[in-house]
Amino acid sequence: MGGDIDLSVMGGPELAAARTLQESLTAAGIRHEMVALGNGGLAKALAATRGRYVLSLEPRADVAPQVVLEIWRAREQAEVVIASRLAGRPRDAPRSQRLLDRFLSRWLGLPVCDLSSPVRLYDGRLLRAQPLAGDGPAQASEILVRLYAEGWRVCEVGVETGDTRRRSWRDVFAHVRSFPAQWRLRNSIESADYDDRAYDSAIPLQRYWQRTRFRHVVELVGRRGPVLDVGCGSSRILSALPAGSVGLDILARKLRYARRFGRALVQASAARLPFADGAFPCVVCSQVIEHVPREAPVLEELCRVLAPGGRLVLGTPDYGRWRWRALEAIYNRVAPDAYGHEHVTRFTRRDVVDAMGARGLALEAERSILKAELILAFRKPGAAS
Repeated sequence: MGGDIDLSVMGGPELAAARTLQESLTAAGIRHEMVALGNGGLAKALAATRGRYVLSLEPRADVAPQVVLEIWRAREQAEVVIASRLAGRPRDAPRSQRLLDRFLSRWLGLPVCDLSSPVRLYDGRLLRAQPLAGDGPAQASEILVRLYAEGWRVCEVGVETGDTRRRSWRDVFAHVRSFPAQWRLRNSIESADYDDRAYDSAIPLQRYWQRTRFRHVVELVGRRGPVLDVGCGSSRILSALPAGSVGLDILARKLRYARRFGRALVQASAARLPFADGAFPCVVCSQVIEHVPREAPVLEELCRVLAPGGRLVLGTPDYGRWRWRALEAIYNRVAPDAYGHEHVTRFTRRDVVDAMGARGLALEAERSILKAELILAFRKPGAAS
């Protein structure tokens, strides 16, 4: 699809300056098409697009051709590029827009200032894959939340869009109605940036927990390296590991987000690690083993790829302690759709120590978070290479 079209401009024909925009795109050598939004809304217009990239314009906005060219030049930086007046000169935006966008950005945890921008450039393949139901003022922010939750990159380009309209009450109510669903997705463990976002969480306990885990794991790893981080997710632990370390996760969205940490990334299952025996002098596996059945060969695989004399850093909730059981019960009551049901194996400290001892590994050091989460370091027998 779109082999001969670089850019599909949705809403372009309705613009007062449509002809000028077309002339500018042609002069810049951008093969394009103009697709009317009409009465069918975004979904119908999107089905008619053929471009590798899709530019979404609000016909009522006064968008200068140079704005379109500026965000076009930024297309390699992210899968979603937003022409943002708020990222440029925020005082130029209507106060109602600033307040609404500030609220949404803060409570949805998005690194975006202008959530109501009328000008956005998308990777066409990703936008066409989105389930678009209906139409409305909140649709753009809903799409953005879904794409960001899948780990795709978003960036803003500070420009002057010429859109000085105030947000109507209809716009505000539309965003209020859609906010709960967006909030649930942003705070789900399935969201690509869940672990990274928790490090700076507005919830003190969550922030403390994430930062304490980070500190303990990094300390136990020390200068051993390169390290294999199994089930790395979007945790900042990966960014703090020695050069040459590798992050592995089964979820593509987590790995997309983790690209920012500058480490090699591999998509695979912890039950079948694609590495040779003894490949790593240190292996980290934090908050993974409780998510897989006890009979899964995850522990065997961790031991297999660990070099003789190497260290395995293993973290999991301690179900032998009342503290974790109480915390989980409270969390499941407050957030019943969160992660609690995903803990299919409930380890105690004795379970973990015995399981690793049966595989020949000796406990060398241990840490805990409020005596509820275990972080244990084991040594594999043999001389370190």
